[in-house]
Amino acid sequence: MGRVRVRQHVNPLSDKYRQSITLPDWENVYNNVAQPLHLDIGCARGKFLLKMAPLYPEINFLGIEIREPLVIEANEHRDNLEFNNLHFLFCNINLFLTPLLDSFPLGVLKCVTIQFPDPWFKQRHIKRRVVQPELVNTLAQYLVEGGTVFLQSDVKIVAEEMGERFLDHPNFEKQHSEMWLQENPFPIATEREIATFNKGESVYRLLLKHYK
Repeated sequence: MGRVRVRQHVNPLSDKYRQSITLPDWENVYNNVAQPLHLDIGCARGKFLLKMAPLYPEINFLGIEIREPLVIEANEHRDNLEFNNLHFLFCNINLFLTPLLDSFPLGVLKCVTIQFPDPWFKQRHIKRRVVQPELVNTLAQYLVEGGTVFLQSDVKIVAEEMGERFLDHPNFEKQHSEMWLQENPFPIATEREIATFNKGESVYRLLLKHYK
């Protein structure tokens, strides 16, 4: 199958991305829906999770992406590899995070990753950024005690804003003393992370832990 060409930027506030979603029956998706859940928000083509899933069969992985053609492509790859702990979902996460997490068993959300989200540089577009206070509040409600949030971006102001929004919430604490986490805590790098380092540019990372 050829690589799907899609727009790099889509406006999450447009009517096209505000329509309700149909959630699958997770019992039919995952071999064991009660396993810990790793939620990757803005998974793009899903290459990160497609490599993570076979390394950690004891974890269920869910990639969320607002560009539907990428979701279709990623699930086709998942099917070809016959993984039963991985799924990709077309979803505007800022609108449907609560019903999404409500559809899972209570207490399974263990890890959230948000990697290289669309920066939306213009001041009037900042409200389109994925890490909004409402998203942070919802994740704080559903993450298990000791659950983690990993953030990274190649745009410093975006990484700073994401970090500030999580650290403004009393249930999140940074897990490193230095300003930015030097090493990726996961064994797999995203395509964007690899491309950024190949250009000799910096990646700004934060690892946070959730406490009730």
